[in-house]
Amino acid sequence: VQLQASGGGLVQTGDSLRLSCAPSTRTSRTSTMGWFRQAPGKEREFVAAMRFSSGYGYYADSVKGRFTITRDNAKNTLYLQMNSLKPEDTAVYYCAFTEKQVILSNLHNSGAYDYWGQGTLVTVSS
Repeated sequence: VQLQASGGGLVQTGDSLRLSCAPSTRTSRTSTMGWFRQAPGKEREFVAAMRFSSGYGYYADSVKGRFTITRDNAKNTLYLQMNSLKPEDTAVYYCAFTEKQVILSNLHNSGAYDYWGQGTLVTVSS
């Protein structure tokens, strides 16, 4: 399975961006997809995830209220709408996918996902 992530770029503080991620395989109701990010010199961290059985989004505290994870089933695409961007949001953003329904307490765990995209760089200038 390959994941094609896109939408990154250079923006200013307070701007918005929308990231997209399209798996090469059809997702199902048991699928789980998420977004992680890795800033320079830091470890990869959880940003947001969605279990397709419910369609609800789960978020890291640092992005709650600013980022929204959604999906377009017809396009088989996952999105991350990022608003009110801050310089600390600067990172390479990765989408992740598993065909399994990940338990809620494990959504933040990168090891719960089987497939990863190549990453898209988001740079927020102050």
